[in-house]
Amino acid sequence: MSLSLTRRRAAAAALTAALLVPLTACGKADEKPAAGSTPGSASASAEHKAANLTVLAASSLTDVFKTAGAAYEKAHPGTKVTFSFAGSQELAAQVKQGAPADALITADTKTMDGLKAETGDATVIAKNRLVIAAGKGNPFKIDELKDLADTKIKVVLAAPEVPVGRYSKQILDAQKIEVKPVSQEPNVRAVLSKVELGEADAGLVYKTDSAKSGDKVVAVEIPDDQNAVASYPAATLKQSKNAEAAAAFVAWLSSPEAQKILQDAGFQKA
Repeated sequence: MSLSLTRRRAAAAALTAALLVPLTACGKADEKPAAGSTPGSASASAEHKAANLTVLAASSLTDVFKTAGAAYEKAHPGTKVTFSFAGSQELAAQVKQGAPADALITADTKTMDGLKAETGDATVIAKNRLVIAAGKGNPFKIDELKDLADTKIKVVLAAPEVPVGRYSKQILDAQKIEVKPVSQEPNVRAVLSKVELGEADAGLVYKTDSAKSGDKVVAVEIPDDQNAVASYPAATLKQSKNAEAAAAFVAWLSSPEAQKILQDAGFQKA
């Protein structure tokens, strides 16, 4: 190969390299991070990673989480959130048995605290209070807790191992009111259903649950100094196969958008 040909090829290669450098640099400069994120941050990738999430949630979150789940999916295209609702004690048992799920929200901190080996750090996302759910029209004229001690009134409560059952026992014991329930149910929805169907005259439920019953029940307020505050902690599950996406969902539950959905449904600010 002649020396002049070699020099021409070398010059051409150098020119091509020189032209590519500014083009590459320009391409990098034009790249922009997704809205609301910082370049290279772990949270940015978590927020936009599509996944099929399974979330275990307390029964009292059934209605509001349908709305919240739809809002989350709309804001995170490609992500599907499936909820499994049950009493918090049932959810805890599922977690301990290794049920395939990504996040957990319980209706009390005690249940969540008992799962520290299975969960990430928990954050309280909302609070709730109890009311007396009286039957349609409130025929027994129930207007305070001590009325539930009347043996003529069929009262249904949640079982004591259920958060709402524990709260119920707490407030009744504090007022030295003895109630003999006709049944003890596995979750708050079951208590409410008994009253709605006329199978019981009254029960203790969360305020947010009674609000969904329309005129099927009458919600009798309980004064703050006689009431209990229910806290709802949320956490990721260590067994999750979608750790980043699960963390993004749990973090979103504390966002202004999620908080508005919860508060519009009657939950109190955490």
